[in-house]
Amino acid sequence: MTKHIGIVACSAEGAALCYQTICREAPAFMGEHNHPEISMHTFPLSNYMDYIRKGDWQNVAGLMLSSAQKLETAGADLLICPDNTIHQAFDLVTSQSSLPWLHIAEAVAFEAQFRGFQRLGITGTKYLMTGPVYPDKLKQFNLSCEIPDKTARETIDGIIFNELVNGIICEESRLYFNSVIQQFRDHGCDAVVLGCTEIPLLIQPHDCPLPPLDSTRLLARAALKEATGNSLIKG
Repeated sequence: MTKHIGIVACSAEGAALCYQTICREAPAFMGEHNHPEISMHTFPLSNYMDYIRKGDWQNVAGLMLSSAQKLETAGADLLICPDNTIHQAFDLVTSQSSLPWLHIAEAVAFEAQFRGFQRLGITGTKYLMTGPVYPDKLKQFNLSCEIPDKTARETIDGIIFNELVNGIICEESRLYFNSVIQQFRDHGCDAVVLGCTEIPLLIQPHDCPLPPLDSTRLLARAALKEATGNSLIKG
C-alpha cells in the first residue's frame, strides 16, 4: 500500500520543487497522473530565520515538530524536510517524532557513493556550509567534503536569501556559482552538492563544472521510493 508523504517545508521555492518532483516522476512507476498522497505544512520562513540566526536549534526543532504533528494528523506515514540548513535540528526532531523521517544529506550520500564520488564540494547557506549536517553524514559513508572560503560563503548566502528563496534567477549569480564550483574541481572535488533546495533552480547540469548532486530531487526520489516500495527509482 502506497504511503502518504508529509513535507515539513521551510522555504517555498525549494519545497515546491520537491513536491513537483514527486508528482512529476511518480507516473512513470504508478501510472498516468498518479502519485502518492502528499501533504505539506510550513511556518513562515521568517519564524525559522529568527531562530537560525541565533543558533537556536531547539526552537527550530520545535517548529519542525509542530509541522510534523499537523502532518501526522493529516494522515502522513513518513516525513521529509526539503531544507538542508534546518537538518541541523534533525536529531532533536526525530528523537521526539512518532513518524519516520528521511534525511536529505543521507539521500545525497547514497547517490554520491553509488556514482563513485569521493570528495564533494558543499554549497548552501552559510549556516549549512559551516555546520555539521554534511560533514557528519558524509563521514558515515567514508566521503570527504570541502566548503568555499568565507568571501564566497557570504556571497552564496546572499544569492540564496536575496534571490533564490524569492524565485529570482540571475545569470550573473549562475556564473558566480559555477566559478566557485570550478574552484572545487581545481581542489580535487569530483562532485558538488547543491545543498540549498533552491540552488537546483539556478544551476544546470549541462554547464556545471562538476557533476551536481541535487539534494532537492534526491530527497524527493528517496521519498517516492520509500512511499511506493519501488527499488527501481533512481536516486
